[in-house]
Amino acid sequence: MFSALGSALHARRRVSLLLAVLAAIVAGYFGGSVESRLTNGLSDYDDPHGPNVAAREVIESATGVDAQQGYAVLIATDTRLDAGDAAPREVTAAARMLRQRPEVKKVVDFSTAGDAALISEDGRSTVVMGAVRPMTDAATIDAEKELQQAIEDDPALRGKAWLGGPTPGHVQVAEVSNEDLATAEGLAFPVILVLLFLVFRGVVAALVPLIGSVVSLLLTFAGLRLATGFMDVSTGALSLAFALGLGLSVDFGLLIVSRYREEIAQDGPGAEALRRTVATAGRTVLFSALTVAAALAALTVFPQPYLRSMGLAGVVTVISAAVFALLGLPALLAVLGARINSLAPRRWQRTAGAGEAAGHRWHRIASAVMRRPGVLAVVATAVLLAIASPVAGARFTGADAGMLPAGTSAGHVAQVLERDFEEPATSPLQIVLDTPRGGPGLAAYRAEIADVPGVRDVGRPFRLDGGHWEIDAVLAGAPLGNSAQDAARAVQALDAPHQARYTGLTADLTAQQDSITDRLPLAAGVLSLVTLLLLFAFSGSVLLPLTALLMNLLSTGAALGFLVWVFQGGNLGFTAQSGIETTTPVLVFALAFGLSTDYNVFLLGRIREAKASGLDDRAAVAEGLARTGPIVTSAALLFCVAVGALALGRLVLVQELGLGTAFAVLIDATLVRALLVPSLMALLGRTNWWAPAPLRSLHRALRLDRMEPPGRPPSAGEVIHAGGAADTPGPGHSSRPEKSPAGTSV
Repeated sequence: MFSALGSALHARRRVSLLLAVLAAIVAGYFGGSVESRLTNGLSDYDDPHGPNVAAREVIESATGVDAQQGYAVLIATDTRLDAGDAAPREVTAAARMLRQRPEVKKVVDFSTAGDAALISEDGRSTVVMGAVRPMTDAATIDAEKELQQAIEDDPALRGKAWLGGPTPGHVQVAEVSNEDLATAEGLAFPVILVLLFLVFRGVVAALVPLIGSVVSLLLTFAGLRLATGFMDVSTGALSLAFALGLGLSVDFGLLIVSRYREEIAQDGPGAEALRRTVATAGRTVLFSALTVAAALAALTVFPQPYLRSMGLAGVVTVISAAVFALLGLPALLAVLGARINSLAPRRWQRTAGAGEAAGHRWHRIASAVMRRPGVLAVVATAVLLAIASPVAGARFTGADAGMLPAGTSAGHVAQVLERDFEEPATSPLQIVLDTPRGGPGLAAYRAEIADVPGVRDVGRPFRLDGGHWEIDAVLAGAPLGNSAQDAARAVQALDAPHQARYTGLTADLTAQQDSITDRLPLAAGVLSLVTLLLLFAFSGSVLLPLTALLMNLLSTGAALGFLVWVFQGGNLGFTAQSGIETTTPVLVFALAFGLSTDYNVFLLGRIREAKASGLDDRAAVAEGLARTGPIVTSAALLFCVAVGALALGRLVLVQELGLGTAFAVLIDATLVRALLVPSLMALLGRTNWWAPAPLRSLHRALRLDRMEPPGRPPSAGEVIHAGGAADTPGPGHSSRPEKSPAGTSV
C-alpha cells in the first residue's frame, strides 16, 4: 500500500502538490474565524451531569442568578473604612455603575450588607460585588469592555477601581492565552528554523518541515472551526493545537526528509527514492500518528468540555500533520528531487563526518548498554522512579482569575483579595437541599456545618422555591485552596436531613476531581488497549507493546513528578502553587504517553528493517538505535522548543502543560531510549518478537507484516545519520562507498 502510494504521488507530483496548496488556502480561509467561536468559562471544567451543576440549575431557576458568573470591583479609598461607615463616593459610584448594567441582578457593598469581610484588613480598600444572570460568551466579552470603559470615564473611579470577578476573569484568561500563543509562535518558528538548518545543513531541507507545520496548523484550525458547529471547543484547544501541530509536523518532516535524502544519496532522485521513502518512513509516520491520536482520543471519555475539546483538538492536529506528511510532503519532495539539498554552505557539504560520528556514538552507546543490560535497566528505572516520587505528595487546585498576571485587572483584584482581605465571602459553599419546607432539621444541620473545621461562617437557611432550600457556608482560605477543599469535603460527608447538592467554586472543584477520578480507569484502559493493538500491528510482537507500555508509564510518571517539583515546590524560578491544576496531569499524561509511543515506533521501525536485512537481535537493536538516535534526539529537541514555548506564557496551567510535556519528551528521547530500550531488548533477546501462533497468523493474514526492505543489507556497524546519508562504518566493517547529500549533520 505504501509503495503504491509513493509511486502514485511521484507520478502525479505536480497535481498532488497543487491540491495540497489549494487545501491549505481553503483551510486558512475557513479556519480563520475559529478563535471567535471558542468557549471559555468555568462550566468548561464541569461534568454536565454532575450534582454541582444540578445545584446551580436550581439556584438559577429560582433566583435568575448564575452562580459561576459575577463582578467584583476593587476600590482603593482615600480614608480608612469601617463596617458601620457610610459608603464613600467611590463605592457609591461603583455600585451605581453595576446596577445600571442589564445583566446585574444584585449589588452588595460593605455598607448595604454591613459585612466587614468586604473591607481590607488595613481598611484602605473594599470590594463591591455584582451577581449577574446567565450570559453568553459574546455577551461577557462586550460587558467586560463596557465596564472597563465606564470605570475609565468616571472621575470617581478612574485610577481607584479595578474590575475583577469570574466574568471579567474568563474574558481576560482568553485574551492573555491568545496573546501568549502569538508570542510563543513568534519565538518558536525562528528557533526551530535555525535548529532545522543545523540538523540538515541546508536551507531548503530546513524549510520543508516548517512549511509542513504551517499547512498542518491551517488544516487543524479548519477542523476545529468545523467542530465548533456541533460542540463547544475550549480556548485552550488553540494552545495545544499550536504546540502539538508544530512539534509533530517537524517530527514527521524530519523523519521523511531524512529518509528521502538517504535514498537519493544511494540511488539518486526519482520514483524509486520516493517509493522507498513512503514505504518505510511513511509507514512509520502513519503508525506514529495513530498512537499519538489514540492517546489523545482517550481524553474524550471524560465528560468535562475542556478535556473533551482538548482531546478533539489533539486528534484533529495529529490527523492534519499526518495527512500532509503522507500526501503533501512526498509530492513536494518529488518536485524538488535533488534540490532538497540546495542552499547548503559548501564547507558544510564536505563535513558529513559529524553525522557519521553521531550515528557511531549511538551505536557505541547501545552496544555498551547491552553488555550490562540488567544493571543499567535497574539504574535507569531507579532514576525515573526517583524523579516521579514527588507525585506522592501532589495536591490539586482549579482554574480561576487568580492565575491571571497582576497586569490584568481581574488578576490584580484576585491577588489583592487573597493578600489584603481576611476572607471575603466571594464564593461560599452553596448547599441546596431538596425539601418543600425548612423545619428544625435544617437548623440542626446548620449547627453541624458550623462545627466543621475550616468553616468560618454559616448563613441562615432560606427558601429558594417550593421544593428547595439553601444554606451558604463561608470556608476559610482561598476558595480553591487546600483548606477550603478539605472543609468542603467534610461538610459533604455530613448526614444531611434531606438530599443535598453542593456548588460554589470549592464544591465545583471537588466535583470536577471526583468526576475525573471516576473516569480515569476507563481512560487508562482505552489508552492501554489501543496502544497495545497498534504496536502489535506495527511490530507483530506481543512483548514489545507490553515493554513499551511499561517504559511509557515510567517516563510519564517522571514528567508528572517533575511537574509537582517545579510548580508545587516552587523550583526553577516558578512561584510555588497550592497545587497542580486538576486537568493538567491528565493532559500531560496523554500527551507524554502518546509521544513516548511515537518515538518508540520510530525506533522499532528501524530495528525491524535491520532484522529483515539479516542482523542478529543485538546487532539489530544497535543498528536501529544508531540510525534513529540522532533523528529522535533532534526531533525531541525541536518538539521541546515547540511545546516548551508554552512555558513562557503567563497562565500557570499553560506553563504546566508546556513544561511538563517538554520534560517528558526530553527524558524519553534520552534516558529511556538510550538506556531502558536497549537494556530491556537485550535481556529479552529473541523473545522480543514473540507472539502466540494465532496472533502471528492473524498478523500475516491482515498483511500487517509487509514492510519495504532496505535498499541493501547494512553491515553491523553501518549507520545512517539524520541528514540522510548512509555513512561508511568504522574500521573492521565493509560496505560499498556511498555518496553523501549536501550537508548532513545532527
